[in-house]
Amino acid sequence: MKRSRWAVASAAAVVVVGGVLVPAAMGKTSADGDRVETPVVSSSPVPGVVESVVKVRVPLPAEVGPHPEACDWVSYLRWRSAAGPADSAAADRVLIAQPGIFEGAGAFDSLARNTITQAAGQGAHVEFWALDRRSNCLEDNTGRMAGLAARDVHVAVDYYYRDRQVDGKTFAGFQTNDQVGWLGHVGMAQTLRDQYDLMRHELPDPAVRKQKLFCGGHSLGGIITGYFATWDFDGDPATTDDAGFNQCAGWFALDSQVRPGLPGGGMTSLIPSGDPATSPILALPALINPETMSMLGLAGLAAVNDPTGKSDLLKYLPQSDNIKTTLKILFAKDLVNLLTGIPVVDNFAFTNQTAMAALMDNNSMPLGFLQAGVGFFDGGRIADKEFPIAGEVADLPFLADLKGLLGPDRKAIPTDAGFPLGTGPTYTWRNYDQIDAPGAPVHKSRDGKPFTTAAQEVTDVQQLARSLGEAPLDFTEWYFPAKLSGDSGKPDAEMTAHSLHPGGINARPILTVRAGSGVNFGAMDPSQPPAVVAPGYHHLDVLTAAARQNGGRQEVVSVNLAQFVLGN
Repeated sequence: MKRSRWAVASAAAVVVVGGVLVPAAMGKTSADGDRVETPVVSSSPVPGVVESVVKVRVPLPAEVGPHPEACDWVSYLRWRSAAGPADSAAADRVLIAQPGIFEGAGAFDSLARNTITQAAGQGAHVEFWALDRRSNCLEDNTGRMAGLAARDVHVAVDYYYRDRQVDGKTFAGFQTNDQVGWLGHVGMAQTLRDQYDLMRHELPDPAVRKQKLFCGGHSLGGIITGYFATWDFDGDPATTDDAGFNQCAGWFALDSQVRPGLPGGGMTSLIPSGDPATSPILALPALINPETMSMLGLAGLAAVNDPTGKSDLLKYLPQSDNIKTTLKILFAKDLVNLLTGIPVVDNFAFTNQTAMAALMDNNSMPLGFLQAGVGFFDGGRIADKEFPIAGEVADLPFLADLKGLLGPDRKAIPTDAGFPLGTGPTYTWRNYDQIDAPGAPVHKSRDGKPFTTAAQEVTDVQQLARSLGEAPLDFTEWYFPAKLSGDSGKPDAEMTAHSLHPGGINARPILTVRAGSGVNFGAMDPSQPPAVVAPGYHHLDVLTAAARQNGGRQEVVSVNLAQFVLGN
């Protein structure tokens, strides 16, 4: 079996960045083995950026209970300027980001690279660290990395579903609630402690942290950052050296806000909490669970390996009840289609790129927090997608919270399965920057308006595929701790005992960036500076938007992040 590209990269003394050989970013690898940094070889077109995976040993407390040894480590993706210093403490600025719900470190890839490039254009060297939550230690990316090395998604599927070994390793299966009881103890307090311990390990000088380190997050990550800003890690408000607000030079929130607790309304009122005692992870029988979250990575892998090739991934995956139900929900045109199963998604022909994009695009994915504007279907007839709800109904004012979950855009679905079924055209994908190209078709909803315009499309489809399929730490999170979600909306006694500095948020500069077409994440705190609005962006676009935007626009989020951290 061929080794994965990540494993091959780990042995390299140099990596190729923008066609130039540069030293691998080994940083401060500890002699006692409590820190491991592994260079990452990336196919990103953004030059001048070095990437690595960093793992730091931070053992969980005994009261968490039995858990895998791998979960005594915390990990993050580190991006830095290839022309800058290898030592993080010598960088001009460092950004550290908490991911949102069901989100991993890999989701920050495009934003990190774009921000570093923007700063470099101003003569500065910044680093970007994207955190992986403790629960992500349970993920097994062996198959996906092997499929990337072999340029064959079937290798990955065979590892996860057909007992195919990779370097002598066999997939242990997707973990269930009865196997991960220890995660019932991993909530807000442990998540904040993990970030604090990691920051102190990587930047041990408190003065450096206070001057150079900017803390923030995307979606739920902004709420986590709000708690961090108010937190007192020793529980004694009289000693503030350990206070969260003294660890960071400023705060940033991406399609979110820096505040301790969910603001209510919109999408946030629909975030589930679960019962960590009986259900340590948030998982549904279909659509949202470890298996379906991993499926997005496989779809990205297929698109990376062969973007224009005809997709067979959805057919090659074993058709468990979970997968069949999930695909029905995602691809059903209406309730009748859902109930009859005619036609099913297998009756349509898609390129690998199209199959991946349909799972994430704002005009097809029904869940707003998993949406990005990556373009639109091409190559066949398109109709309104009326499941789970017709667009006209979702527009009714009393369904505002539901629309906050679904996102603001009309949903579309291919309809040309052909007759006999399965003999229709192969649907292709029109990228974000080709919507207004000469001769491009204008697909319209039944209200007579185009499903999309160039102003609503900001993410390059192939770079999204690369972030999903190539990142060594997942874009999507398989195992989201129910306790973290519950703590975000309803603090427990431990949180009350440590959230002691309500003025900590406004003690530091704040940048909030909102997606102009994103989900509703509640009203802004009037005591904070007004949010920067990214026009046309959706919830994930604030992380995935392309460096070059339609109409010559600059990429809004990275421009403002770079200006914010360098100006403070």
